[in-house]
Amino acid sequence: MARARDVLVRQRVPDGARDDDAQSRTVLDQAAHENFPVAPFFLPRAWRQDLMAVYGFARLVDDIGDGDLAPGGGDALRLGLDPAQSGDTLALLDALEADLHRVFSDRAPGPLHPLMRRLGPTVRRCGLTPEPFLGLIEANRQDQRVGRYPAYDDLLAYCELSANPVGRLVLGITGTASPERIRASDAVCTGLQIVEHLQDVAEDLRRDRVYLPGEDMKRFGVTERDLAAPTGGAPVRALIAYEAERARALLNEGTPLVGSVHGRLKLLLAGFVGGGRAALRAVAAADHDVLPGPPKPTKLSLLREVRATLRRKG
Repeated sequence: MARARDVLVRQRVPDGARDDDAQSRTVLDQAAHENFPVAPFFLPRAWRQDLMAVYGFARLVDDIGDGDLAPGGGDALRLGLDPAQSGDTLALLDALEADLHRVFSDRAPGPLHPLMRRLGPTVRRCGLTPEPFLGLIEANRQDQRVGRYPAYDDLLAYCELSANPVGRLVLGITGTASPERIRASDAVCTGLQIVEHLQDVAEDLRRDRVYLPGEDMKRFGVTERDLAAPTGGAPVRALIAYEAERARALLNEGTPLVGSVHGRLKLLLAGFVGGGRAALRAVAAADHDVLPGPPKPTKLSLLREVRATLRRKG
């Protein structure tokens, strides 16, 4: 998907304050272009800061995994690598994991990357554990090794790494985690991940990744050549409609999460669920032809779906 970026500071011995400012501006710019709200204005300031710190980590690990880091090798340098290694995705992910462990360690010198330094206060304040962060790193490692998912269960296992940790971190930041809420959050996050995969079928294929289960492609008579076409034929659109219903069922399964909390958090979670439903509505409005480009919901559609989610009971 398209991502807005500033040019990052690249000096060999960066000034810490200016480096942090450049990284923060980049993260904020990218957050503004995400499908779903990251840290909306109505949340308490402390929550917004913590959500943006977690978003900074998630965006960094995804940009490493997708090969979307800013040119010049600045991020490799900030992670303790030679800038010449900026194209070595697995080395970058290993270095990021090492920097994550520094976040959770009391030993000097502490994390190297400015986004990781920003994460430290959030981790301590909210009592977060390494596991969700490690899951996101492992998901991006998996993207380097695995480009096809034979069965739906295989895709769900990937979402357990790539999506579900985000919801668990939101619950951790807001102090609302419980076994029931985690289960509901996992359903919402997996549903949102599948929605994003449906929107990005063409882009993912250009990266040599297909997140549509192979067994479903076979069932609907869809080949990768069909996915590479400028527009989707009837079999492709039927397949997308089928997977969209699966995503909708997951969002419905997780909707009780919204009713289990109150106040501003309720509105935030309704935004996540409503955003997913609005995206599915946009896919349906395009007659499930996602190949020309990602169908995007309008702001009005998003607001309607958020209101409808808030009115639901449970």
